[in-house]
Formats: sequence, structure tokens, C-alpha cells
Amino acid sequence: MEKRELVIIGAGPAGMSAAIYGKRAGLDVLVLEKGAAGGQINNTDEVENYPGISHATGSELGDMLKSHALKFDTEIRMIENSKVELRDGKKIIITKKSGNVNEIEAEAIIVATGAHFRRLGCEGEAEHIGQGVSFCAVCDGAFFTDYEIAVVGGGNTAVEEAVYLTKFASKVYIIHRRDEFRADRSAIAQALANPKIEPVYNSVVEKIEGIGMVENIVIKNVKTGEKSNLPVAGVFMFVGQEPDDECVRGLVKAEKGGWIITNDKMETSIEGIFAAGDVRSKFLRQVITAASDGAVAAMAASSYINEQLHLRSTLLEPEEVKAFFFSSIDEAQVKLSSSVEEIAKDKGVNVPVIDGYKNARMTEKLSLTGKLPAIVELKTGTVEKTFAVNNEADIENALA
Repeated sequence: MEKRELVIIGAGPAGMSAAIYGKRAGLDVLVLEKGAAGGQINNTDEVENYPGISHATGSELGDMLKSHALKFDTEIRMIENSKVELRDGKKIIITKKSGNVNEIEAEAIIVATGAHFRRLGCEGEAEHIGQGVSFCAVCDGAFFTDYEIAVVGGGNTAVEEAVYLTKFASKVYIIHRRDEFRADRSAIAQALANPKIEPVYNSVVEKIEGIGMVENIVIKNVKTGEKSNLPVAGVFMFVGQEPDDECVRGLVKAEKGGWIITNDKMETSIEGIFAAGDVRSKFLRQVITAASDGAVAAMAASSYINEQLHLRSTLLEPEEVKAFFFSSIDEAQVKLSSSVEEIAKDKGVNVPVIDGYKNARMTEKLSLTGKLPAIVELKTGTVEKTFAVNNEADIENALA
């Protein structure tokens, strides 16, 4: 089985940022991707809010991120899909490509798979995807040159993409269920100043009609209940996002909707698995926040890998070892750790001193939670005896 130190699933801004930081930290890094590097930003016409880059297309920024990662000899491997499994405490990524299945054991994994635009779910939507219904203005906008089209949504993405679509369409309706848009003020001002844009407030799309291509949509006013027809040739859906969490779905803790829950170090509920970018539960999903997440996740993963390698060689691999576990947030236990080091030195024995607070997962793995401070005797990674330690006499007794 292939073995790697850090495997990053996803090559968007979070994944590429993680790869750059991981490689610079000296890690063996593998990035798995099933699409184009850059992720969702490839579908964005303009990126104007990434510090240091006043203007770039999404695909240009995606290429820059990929080139930067490749500068450090990052391996980027194309796959069709992936799945993460735990086997005897080991993290295994199963990948598929062209019918071939490969398994990779990783010391740490960063899930940076991003998110995708949610479907509206109205009648006629599924039948017309690719035939007038789209989720990507950059991909399909040019097909609607001189046609009237509709954009559904009221956030930044919907409003900004509506402005972009005016480059092609003769008219763009923005249909929103509320009486005002939720986008930033500057984006709203730009859209409403465009003569090609007409907002349709307090309305929802109930049905998409057309023989083959889209020809009409039925909209309903949520306040009056009145229904009306809006003849358009295309409908662009920007009504929120859903996480691409399939590779770890059911494995790590997530909130409603599948957004992965992490702490500020991007750690998930499973030891050694991190999440970064749009796939995780967070307040703001932007290129800059994804890149930030990736950097944090990579450095946290690097620290985790180094700690695990140290703990493995110190505690789990020796035939026999006695180690002292303490909590660094307890002043009395910190003093005892100094006593352990002095007594062990006088006796000429090696006693690893382990911060059980910092290494909480190892403490939990060895069933020492709530038992600190303690000297633990291990044989080939298995706890044989646990000695409670409250004073120097206890230390002398445990090391006798």
C-alpha cells in the first residue's frame, strides 16, 4: 500500500494553500483532485477581493495557485473520486480512476473539497440542466447572447454573476424571494445601476418550462400568491451552496447540511483528519478564507505528524518504556514533571515526559484521561501498569 505523510483532497484555494505550506514545512505532500486546480474560482469571471491581486479571472488565479504549489514539487494526482476509511487506527484514502482502485495510507489528511451550488428543486429544473438551466455564468453566459435570461438568488454570487451576464444577455432578471438583496452594498449598487438588470423581488420560481430548451418560467409572488409567466431563454441558479463532503461523510462530525465541524486548528472530530475551505462550517466562504484555512490546516497537520512520529518512536515502538504523563495547565503537575526528570537522571533511566494536555488524543488512546499525573509502563504500545503520582515518593516507587 502506498504511504504518504500528508494527503490533501481538493486542489482549490484551500488545498493549494495547504500544499504550499505543507511542502515548505518539509512534508511529503500529495494532492488529489478530480477537476481543474482552483476549484469553484474557475467559474468566476472576476476576482477583485483577494489582497495583492487587484484584478484576475478565476481561472488565472487558479493557475497561479497551481504554479505556486508546483514550484515546491508538489505532486498533484487526478482521480475520479475518493473515500476515507479508518482501519485499525490508520487513515486510508481509497481512490478510483479509469476503473482502477488505489489505496493510500496517510499520516494526516486535509479535506479541502469545497462546495457546489445548490439546486432549486422546482419542477422542470432537472430536465433542463444543460438546456437553459445553468449554475455557472462564466461557463454558459456566451450561449445567451442577445437573449433575456433570469438569475435566481440574492446573495453576492447571484448579484455579481447577474452583472457579468449583462455582457451577453439583452436583459437579466434577478429573482429573489425577499424584498431586498442580501449582497454587499457595492455589488447591489452596481447591479441596480445597470440598465439591463431588472430585479423581481418577493418571488420564487415554481416551474421551468420549454420543449428542449428553456422558454418560460412560472414565478410566484410570496406575498400575494399571484403567479405569472416570465419568458426567458435561460435560468442561472445561485441559491446557496452544499458541501462536497462525500469522502468523509458519516466519518467526521458535521452540522446540518453536511458542513464539517472543526476547531481553530482545522482539526475535525477524527484524529489526524483536518478540513479547510468551503467544505467546513464557517461564517464566510471566500477565496481568502479558504487560503487561510489551508495554511492553518497544513501547519496543524505538520505539528500533528511530527508529534505522532515522536510519540510513536517514544511510546509505542519500544519493547518496554515508562513514561510520565502530566497536564501543562496544572502548576503542581508541571513541578512534578521537573522532579521526574531529575530522579530519572539520578537513576540513569530514560523516562519520556509527555504533556497529556497538549497530546490529549494520545492520552485518551491510552485510557489515561482523568488519571493524570501518572507514570505509565508500556510494552510494545500496550499499557501494563499505571502508577498514580502525587509526590516525589510516588515517583521513586514507580521507577524502582
